[in-house]
Amino acid sequence: MTARRWRVLHALSLALLALLAVAFVVLWWLLAGSRARLDGTRPATGLAAAVSIGRDALGTVTIEGKNRTDISYALGYVHAQERFFAMDLMRRASAGELSALVGPAALKVDLNHRRHRLRAVVEAAFAQLPPEQQHELDRYRDGVNAGLADLRVRPWEYLLLGSRPQPWRTQDSALVIAAMYLDLNGDGRNERELRLAQVRAALPGPLADFLLAPDPDWEAPLSGRLSRAPVIPGADVFDLRQLAPSQPSATLVAALAPALDAVRSGSNNFAVAGALTGSGAAMLANDMHLGLRVPNIWFRTRLRYPDASAPDGRRDVNGVSLPGTPAIIVGSNGQIAWGFTNSYGDWQDWVRVLRDPANPTRYKVPDGWASIESHDEHIRVKGQPDTILKVEDTRWGPIMGTDVDGTPLALAWIGGRPRGYNVELMQLERSTDVAGALDLAPTLGMPPQNLLVADNRGHIGWTIAGNSIPLRAGIDPLLPSDWSKPGSGWRGWATPAQYPRIENPADGRLWTANNRTIDGEALALLGNGGHDLGARAQQIRDELHARASFTPGDLLDIQLDDRAVFLARWQRLLQDTLADNSEPSLQPLRQLTAAWRGRAAVDSVDYRLVRTFRDRVSAAVLAPFAAQVRQRYPDFSWPGENSAEAAVWALLRARPAHLLDPKYPDWHALFVDAARQVVAELGRQPGGLAARSWGERNRAGIRHPLSAALPSWLARFIDMPDQPIPGDSNMPHVATPGFGASEHLAVAPGHEAHGILNMPGGQSDHPLSPYFGAGHQDWVEGKPTPLLPGPTRHTLVLQPAAH
Repeated sequence: MTARRWRVLHALSLALLALLAVAFVVLWWLLAGSRARLDGTRPATGLAAAVSIGRDALGTVTIEGKNRTDISYALGYVHAQERFFAMDLMRRASAGELSALVGPAALKVDLNHRRHRLRAVVEAAFAQLPPEQQHELDRYRDGVNAGLADLRVRPWEYLLLGSRPQPWRTQDSALVIAAMYLDLNGDGRNERELRLAQVRAALPGPLADFLLAPDPDWEAPLSGRLSRAPVIPGADVFDLRQLAPSQPSATLVAALAPALDAVRSGSNNFAVAGALTGSGAAMLANDMHLGLRVPNIWFRTRLRYPDASAPDGRRDVNGVSLPGTPAIIVGSNGQIAWGFTNSYGDWQDWVRVLRDPANPTRYKVPDGWASIESHDEHIRVKGQPDTILKVEDTRWGPIMGTDVDGTPLALAWIGGRPRGYNVELMQLERSTDVAGALDLAPTLGMPPQNLLVADNRGHIGWTIAGNSIPLRAGIDPLLPSDWSKPGSGWRGWATPAQYPRIENPADGRLWTANNRTIDGEALALLGNGGHDLGARAQQIRDELHARASFTPGDLLDIQLDDRAVFLARWQRLLQDTLADNSEPSLQPLRQLTAAWRGRAAVDSVDYRLVRTFRDRVSAAVLAPFAAQVRQRYPDFSWPGENSAEAAVWALLRARPAHLLDPKYPDWHALFVDAARQVVAELGRQPGGLAARSWGERNRAGIRHPLSAALPSWLARFIDMPDQPIPGDSNMPHVATPGFGASEHLAVAPGHEAHGILNMPGGQSDHPLSPYFGAGHQDWVEGKPTPLLPGPTRHTLVLQPAAH
């Protein structure tokens, strides 16, 4: 190589390095420019007095002001600076407007959600709010937009998407509430009841009753009796021996997945009375189970402001807020602590729409005929022309389904009613005792939840929170019904006096875990929207009764309990199945599950093998029944939130020949075949069965919403580490990939200094923030992170600005 050529190449290399350096600096400048402001003083229009925003090592914000409205402004400011993209996704998701931001990948979600026209719903809801609530939301909106404008560069996600964030509107806070309705109410589709109708149309009534029965073995209601044991129908009702054997297929396996305890939005909460604590104050624990992401859905928050009802005249609230709203969702105010779990009442019904044969734009109603309202919804799709969705609306709700006989179905859903939206939840911050908090519950505009409250005087209580419990008449709420008959359908809303309520039970303990909590008339009022099997609640109940005194650490231990009580009988069944079996391929399975540790620990091989055996047995037992339904309804899948454990275990105990898939000569053959499937599925992987730990399968999977669109080497910078985690369903420590406890709270009101709050995903969504992923490892390891903020490391002051 000549000297001249070398010099040219050297110069080009230096130029390329310089360009790369400049590009890196520009990229860094842009990325760093979207970080939240942590220190200094900023002007803020409309404040009555200065508001300080302190942050500790975890990014927990402490907001101190002279009144709650100024606090709302400051909270909006902070939410926007740290979480605007997540807030934007929530409002867009419920409004059916995601595709405008991220493109056609979100169109399916938008088409489903836009049918509810939730933006129109929340507009109507806002118009009905009291002026003081409207003003609170207006000031929160002003804070959000001020915080967004105060970023030097728009949030980094919009740089990646090539978009600009749209200003926050007051009604968008109600859209965030609507997103929670969707998440907690089956995505607003009520697919479960469509599947229930298919089961009942395709199978004899006694068989459908049996397959769908709750399981008294695992129920743990707060009051009332257990359900009756499921009754196995006789051969005169249904006899599989008269039918062809089921044919296994991938679609049939997928259709059975919901029967095997699929992931559901849910939670645990439990409380103990002051007589069981060292301080005399009652104590509460809450962990809300949701899809997990980066950043976490909740935001660690402390609010301090003057309040005459507080013991020292100053309200001090610690807990988590929901970015997009000005409320503390769960927490403690020094006098009460409160927490929620999804109630799984029945909050949606299918209505048969009987069109006029002479004029299909009309449908039958009790007083004659009404016109179907038609709306053309324009869904913007980034990079493509708009998609036009034609929505047909009735007085009951949009037409969204078809009954088993082809009749159109409209969905009546409380999330589609304006009355279900308000920010009355903010009043819990000022509640002084259990009775007062329970009195507030029927006024809260939110998805109906189990509300548990503990107070500093030692009292505990439970009720349903949410202002929209429909009063039904003349219908079966679990099946599509004709509401055109006079006096049928939803006839109004439950009054506060009708809400079930428990205060200060004699044993000083309360618990809920998405299970059935009551029976009788109260259960008829709330309905069954897919109660949890109950094993999780039962395990919590039993642990509460196993102790005579409690600390916050004891409550955290219960939250993190990964003992596999539910699977113990399945382990015994597997051992009995293999006891006299000499097949060489099955011996490792027998040996590895003989010493039963009984925990969903990350290194548990026995747990994973027994769990897989249970899944294979259950699928084999249910397959012929699902196949019968699918012959008539090819799209059928098992009704969601409806475990088949009661029916499966009843069949395994009784082993009736007429309800065994004809492909098996006897029930033992079914069990052995399931064991062989476990070996075939897991044994052929590297290391064989002995290497199949639970942690290999059960990993955190907590990712940023945009990471899937990035190369894996880049995505790891915005995701949490994909670590193995303990826990599963059907135990208190609920954990599956991308799903689990979105926080662990344990606190006695008035003793917050000893309280615990940890959460996954971190406080900030910015990868350059000191609070990105902060506290996540504590959540992974189950450490008792303090509820109260630590020493202040940064302080930002918002000063009133001249108009």
